[in-house]
Amino acid sequence: MTSVILKVGDNSRSPRLLGSMLDVGKWPVFALLPPEELRLVRQACVFGSAANEAIYVTVNDEVFALGTNCSGCLGLGDTQSTIEPRRIDILCGKKIVSLSYGTGPHVVIATADGEVYAWGHNGYSQLGNGTTNHGLTPALVSTNLISKRVTEVACGSHHTIALTTEGEVYAWGYNNSGQVGSGSTANQPTPRRVSSCLQNKVVVNIACGQLCSMAVLDNGETYGWGYNCNGQLGLGNNGNQQTPCRIAALQGINIVQVACGYAHTLALTDEGFVYSWGANSYGQLGTGNKSNQAVPTLINIDKERMVEVAACHTSHTSAAKTQSGQVLMWGQCRGQAVASPHLTHFTSTDDVFACFATPAVTWHLLSVDGDDYLTVAQSLKREFDSPEISDLKFLVDGKCIHVHKALIKIRCEHFRALLNETDEETIEIHQFSYLVYRAFLEYLYTDTINLPPEDAIGLLDLATYYRESRLKRLCQETIKRGITEENAITLLSAAVKYEARDLEEFCFKFCVNHLTAVTQTQAFADMDHDLLKNFISKASRYGAFKN
Repeated sequence: MTSVILKVGDNSRSPRLLGSMLDVGKWPVFALLPPEELRLVRQACVFGSAANEAIYVTVNDEVFALGTNCSGCLGLGDTQSTIEPRRIDILCGKKIVSLSYGTGPHVVIATADGEVYAWGHNGYSQLGNGTTNHGLTPALVSTNLISKRVTEVACGSHHTIALTTEGEVYAWGYNNSGQVGSGSTANQPTPRRVSSCLQNKVVVNIACGQLCSMAVLDNGETYGWGYNCNGQLGLGNNGNQQTPCRIAALQGINIVQVACGYAHTLALTDEGFVYSWGANSYGQLGTGNKSNQAVPTLINIDKERMVEVAACHTSHTSAAKTQSGQVLMWGQCRGQAVASPHLTHFTSTDDVFACFATPAVTWHLLSVDGDDYLTVAQSLKREFDSPEISDLKFLVDGKCIHVHKALIKIRCEHFRALLNETDEETIEIHQFSYLVYRAFLEYLYTDTINLPPEDAIGLLDLATYYRESRLKRLCQETIKRGITEENAITLLSAAVKYEARDLEEFCFKFCVNHLTAVTQTQAFADMDHDLLKNFISKASRYGAFKN
């Protein structure tokens, strides 16, 4: 797995001032996190055999984990799965700069202080603690690293490599194919410096395939070692290598980044070209065919220069990003074999792995852009109900909601007319509740609503009154998703009242399909006489009372 070195920012600022939130919405494991928690996520990693485990870091530098917790890989001190995030106390405040994982899984991190922590599966000593006992909590990896500062870590299936500030590489764990680079195939229980051809050389980038390791030097040379039966070391043969070997075919080509898939390798040059080699049964080399390549092959990408390549040791998927931000993908894409680079609509290589890789894990540690750049939508969302630069207050049920006149005039015809006739700085609202009116104003800033179905009825009333047709549709969708036997009659009544025909039909059919349970609810007993009469008549025509 290729890992990435992150710039560590100042986390002393308040969450509002820290820039864009990390969008983890494409990964289902985060689906149950409430919006207020998602807003705090600044780093995240999704891993596991079914992308069912995750670790994330908040703006306050707290570290949380959730998921199935196979082999104790969540670092929580037990092997219990958790659908709710639980805090990893020992890592809070550590400032993670690099994170990688294996298929056991085991997890390894490097901190801003250069320390390495590891936990999870340890059947092959991949935690580097000299034992084969699984680690249920993060433990400092100290042997031979105590005086070193590690900046980057990378994991294969069951081995780990680490890069220091001095450009040294240390490796430990499973070594059946020489992937530890020790000159033998004996497992390595503690960190050992990878020397041989790398002695007195400065490594700047590392990556791991399932059973191999790669390193890029400061002079652009690339070295590989370990399993090579698919040609993933790029040496022109299929023999395993127990020590680092320079890829001679890249002589004179300056490599700046490597990324390893399950059994293939991608390399990015300083001129923005991409080379690939290794296994190709899914087209992951992007060469237009499915033939393995034992030597680096230039991918014919008829686009501008590339600035990033992406692959993960758990999959056969490849991706790359151009200088202007276009993202291409190839290889195994949701079961399909895509043999040539395919232009996507994505803005990040991370999206390729979220939507098309199997399993849909992250290929590196996700992080908010280091420059705290905000999109227009993110900027507007951040400023909603913020008194700092607002120029208008709505007073509802005694509570203030801060907004910006220009924005709500642009977004809503009702406010355009209203505010052209008044220059008041505070407007009192009596017709709607605070919860409903705040949700409406927030919708004008975000294009989304976040209300339970019962409260969405009130917003539906407002949308009807203000003639906001799109908001009305969103309310109807929210109500549909939240309908139950208990609230079905209440929602049906609201649909009739606000002339939401599509919603009325949906609620009616739900009531008929759950007739016995619905007719035993208090809402049915309290039903308006005319509505009850119409309901019974329509249900009869629908055939609800036939034996």
